[in-house]
Amino acid sequence: MSVFLFDKIVFGPVMSRRLGVSLGMNLMPVNRKVCSFDCIYCECGLNGQLGDKNSQIPSRSEVRDALCSKLKEMQVEGTKPDVITFAGNGEPTLHAEFKGVIEDTIELRNTYCPNARIAVLSNASRLHKPEVVEALKRIDDNIQKLDSGLKETIIRLDQPNYAFDLDKTIQQLADFNGQLVIQTMFVGGEKEGISIDNTTEADISSWLDALDKIKPQKIMIYTIERDTPYNSLKKIPLDQLKAIAKRAEERGYEVSVSG
Repeated sequence: MSVFLFDKIVFGPVMSRRLGVSLGMNLMPVNRKVCSFDCIYCECGLNGQLGDKNSQIPSRSEVRDALCSKLKEMQVEGTKPDVITFAGNGEPTLHAEFKGVIEDTIELRNTYCPNARIAVLSNASRLHKPEVVEALKRIDDNIQKLDSGLKETIIRLDQPNYAFDLDKTIQQLADFNGQLVIQTMFVGGEKEGISIDNTTEADISSWLDALDKIKPQKIMIYTIERDTPYNSLKKIPLDQLKAIAKRAEERGYEVSVSG
């Protein structure tokens, strides 16, 4: 299928299924994906699949200037975002000055759109970095990925490019003491003849057990909506997503579902 890259540091605003009117922030190069995961469902494609491999990550000052310019433009237009969302062409916490970028964003938000929330969509791969954790604790919506409670499923779906330790990741997520949202992508189909399905009973029961250790304030579950790198992947039906959500709700969690 066709996939795409975000060609600006600041993009949108767009209507997000989960967050409302979202002004997007891309801390990775504008013409290639840079990520610590290589998720088989990523709308930006696979690492190294698209773009110029020599392109650079924007500096902290470039990010600040781009956001400041966009917020001034929106102020003149009489519009404001509901949320400023860090996502883009890869993992935002890989930026060497992520903490400083968040500090700048909080300052600009307070100046131009004080009611807007700041959100980071992350794959939880950099939670061993104290400065990253410190920055994530300062934002409004710390949204971390957990696609299964089974390590083998996560490796198959998310393809981490480091020695992934699920138990360590769960503990790092639990260390936020509830100051986070867990997002989970449910997907079916196959990849190169290998079955893909993180809705099995083993996946769901272990995922629920992991949630009980993490104790997030909210859970977001969704399925593929845009094109992915593999034509063989399939959406999970909305009624199935709702059934999964019900099991989490029965454990006391607030769950949003996007089908």
